[in-house]
Amino acid sequence: MKQASYRPNLPNLMNLCEVNYMMILRLLADKEHVGEERDFLISDFLRYRIKVDEVTRYTSLITMTQNTTVLSDTLPDILKPKMVVRLYHDAKMAEVISNQDISKVKPRYDYPNKKMHLPDEKQQINLFLKEWLQLSLQLGRSSVTHHLYN
Repeated sequence: MKQASYRPNLPNLMNLCEVNYMMILRLLADKEHVGEERDFLISDFLRYRIKVDEVTRYTSLITMTQNTTVLSDTLPDILKPKMVVRLYHDAKMAEVISNQDISKVKPRYDYPNKKMHLPDEKQQINLFLKEWLQLSLQLGRSSVTHHLYN
């Protein structure tokens, strides 16, 4: 008997992207400037960073990374999680568009696959972003760094 293929639950994913958008705006204090970085110190050993990479009329692009405050320079990249998130201001949604080794996150993956991505990888990655954002809002002590680009 053939197993039914996974179908993304679009209303759940859209709701998740809307919640993530609202949390990101709170963390950015509704002020997005290219090059701006905000660090959220979660504990003595853990920090999340949001960097604004691009701002246009309808979208923004941010990179969110997780770093440890000890031995950070010696850790391999796989132990330094990183997500690129597109903010859609007209739709009020935030979507993870790349994560670690996935340069373009697909809505669904056949399973099994070569890289062993889950069928609902997009949903899982956006849920993981939500957890990062919640931790940053609840526990994070923030600092802002401005980088000027010529």
